[in-house]
Amino acid sequence: MADIKRFAANPRMSGAVVQGGVAYLSGQVAIDHRGGAVADQVTEVLRRIDDLLVETGSDRSRLLTATILLADLATLPELNAAWDRWIVPGCAPTRTTLQAILASPAYALEIVVTAAVD
Repeated sequence: MADIKRFAANPRMSGAVVQGGVAYLSGQVAIDHRGGAVADQVTEVLRRIDDLLVETGSDRSRLLTATILLADLATLPELNAAWDRWIVPGCAPTRTTLQAILASPAYALEIVVTAAVD
């Protein structure tokens, strides 16, 4: 069995776990822009995902799947505009987008991804 590596871990959860050549990232939310404009939250969340992917030995060109939770589906066009700029052409993962009640009303979205790792 391959080793399990945990990143950005605390007693409750890990920011990412790598096992068997796959990085599993926990849901990422905006911390710095919590309660701010949706566009700012999306930008921050995507940056946080980039940072965790690099830490695990992956990058956004290796995304396998994404689950996006939006507090309000009316913000989908803002999300999609930023997402389309962020995704590496030809490397779009599978994606599910849902409206959900998030852990705090200050969060506009949460994004969960998995990615291949070398």
